[in-house]
Formats: sequence, C-alpha cells, structure tokens
Amino acid sequence: MALIVLAADKGAPGVTTAATALGAIWPRPVLLAECDPAGGDLAYRLPAADGGVLNPARGLLTLGATARRGLHPDQIHEHTQKIIGGLDVLAGLTHGEQAAGLTWLWGPLGRALATLPDADVLADCGRLGGHPQLAELTTEAALVVLFTRASLDHVAHLRERLQIMPREPQVGVVVIADPRQYRTTIEEVRRIVAGTGRNVAFVSGLAHDPKGAELLRGQWGGRLDRSLLIRTARELGGRLDAQVRAQESAESAFRAREQAARRPAEPSRSPVEPSGGARP
Repeated sequence: MALIVLAADKGAPGVTTAATALGAIWPRPVLLAECDPAGGDLAYRLPAADGGVLNPARGLLTLGATARRGLHPDQIHEHTQKIIGGLDVLAGLTHGEQAAGLTWLWGPLGRALATLPDADVLADCGRLGGHPQLAELTTEAALVVLFTRASLDHVAHLRERLQIMPREPQVGVVVIADPRQYRTTIEEVRRIVAGTGRNVAFVSGLAHDPKGAELLRGQWGGRLDRSLLIRTARELGGRLDAQVRAQESAESAFRAREQAARRPAEPSRSPVEPSGGARP
C-alpha cells in the first residue's frame, strides 16, 4: 500500500502527536512506524493494548538485528506491537547512539514499508537533515509531509528545506496552528510556500491542542473524539488519503499505457477466401 513520511526541519514540532492522531483515525489498516534516527518515545508515551507498557526493546532494534541478510515486508509485523485503541506500532530507537550501527537499514526499511501489502504506513521521521541516510527511506515514500509552526524561525527553516528537497516524492505542508487563528495562519504559510516556487501538493493544518494530545496518550474515548486535535486530524487524514489514492490511480494508468505501448502490434489480416471449393 502507501508509505507516508511525516517529518519537520527544525525541532520536529508535534510530529509524533500528529502521527499518532492520524493513525487513530486512518480509514484503512495502518502501521505507525517510528523511524527517527535520533530516537523516539512512543514506547514510553503510549499504553499497550492491555493497558500495560510497550516493550521499548521490540521494534526497529529487533527488526534490524534480524534483517542484515535482507528485509522483506512480511518481517515487519513480527516486530510490531498494539497500543490502546488497536493501532499497530513499530517502536523506534530509544536513543540516537543506536543509529550508528543501523546506517544500512534505512533504505531497505523504506522499501519494505512502501510495499507492505496489508496496510498503509505512517512513518514518524522526526527532524530531517540531522541524519542524511534517512533520505534513503524518504525517497521510497508516496508522500512526504512537512510539519511547521507559524513562527518566523520555523517557517524560515521550512522554506530552506523545500528548496533543497528533491522533486520526488511529492511534498505537502501541515501547519500546527493556534485554533483561534487557524485558517488565517494556514493561509499565511500557504502564501509563503507559494513564494518559494516549489511545487507543493497542499498546505493544510492541524490544531495545536495540548489537552487533546494528553487524551491521546491514554484515553481513546468520547472526549478524545470531540477534541480539536482529532477533528482537524480527520480533515487532514482525508486530504492525505485522497492525495495518495489519486497518485496511485495516476501511476496505475501510466503503467497501463506503458504496457500497451510495449505490446507488439497484431499483424494485419488479409480478407479470408471462402472455404470449401474453387472459385467460379
């Protein structure tokens, strides 16, 4: 199915919260993969499905230990865990020093996640730029989503990141916006992004909602569903899903045209003489 990379340039503002919220409302089976080489905290932040704690040693570390001779998509789910609410997660590294022994992993991991047959993948990649080898994973994505706040420094870093990123895969921008100035903030960032000359698939938003983020850490019930975080995550998730599916449809149509063009033309047939006797 589809690999969607979620990341930021400076400070990774709210990427993990956004990834978890999107995973909670995703319309199809989905895997939340923590792919930040600097280390992550999903194992400490989210409760397991049984109400206990996740095992921080099971995830990217155990996958890397078993995949040195090759990584196949079928191996991924052997190292995932379920959190409360039923979301499958691939827990990441617990600290950045562990990444030193896994520099070879990111390319094979990206290819495996991009071809996972039974689920979309939301990959929380944290901050781009600090680990160049992460580019080997992002190039396998159907879509890269860059998160930013509307402050001057964050938007400046976003502009620089957009200018140095390769043209493929497609890139979208999400603004972590104050609900009191939600639409205005998104429009301001949209104008700035348009001024970069970079072809960006969309500029959308996600509400800055600390209370909703706290609910997301442990209570997946009615109050969470009514939070601004989840309400805006539903809107954003619909945008991401539509973007990826449209891209898949376009790629399928392109492949079909290529196959038709390579197919040898059938030889022209001359009129067939009537059978069963000589001409008059």
